[in-house]
Amino acid sequence: MGVITYTDEYTSPIPPARLFKALVIDAHILIPKLLPQAVKSIEIIQGDGGAGSIRQITFAEGSQFSTVKNRIDELNEKTYYYKYTVIEFEGDALADKLELIVHEVQFEATAEGGSKNKMTTKYHTKDDVVIKEEEIKAGKEKVLGMYKVVEGYLIQNPGAYA
Repeated sequence: MGVITYTDEYTSPIPPARLFKALVIDAHILIPKLLPQAVKSIEIIQGDGGAGSIRQITFAEGSQFSTVKNRIDELNEKTYYYKYTVIEFEGDALADKLELIVHEVQFEATAEGGSKNKMTTKYHTKDDVVIKEEEIKAGKEKVLGMYKVVEGYLIQNPGAYA
């Protein structure tokens, strides 16, 4: 099994507490509402939503995956840190290439009142499988697109998640 690691940083005018609550804590409510063309539902199928819980994401028809299951490894609402592992994927060519994907997300305040958001992703491949850069880039672009939609919603709705 190989491991491919990528780290990305994004800045936002939104404070970390609001982004964390919208993108992590209430993702199961907000994401399907804002992106129904991409995400059909997000359900907590095991646990209470904290560490050890399992979330199942069901994507809209025509998406890269049909469903994925994420295990919440760490969730810290005080430090705005979130670590989760994609433990099951259905309906994508990558499913045959990957054992799991580990995401670590850290939201930090900036001096300007917004946030700096760092995401480290580790792709754990099956055997000696090689993942093409384009496959990873496509996934990263989808995550950034979702992030930007939520950020736009928070900008337009300054009282939401305040």
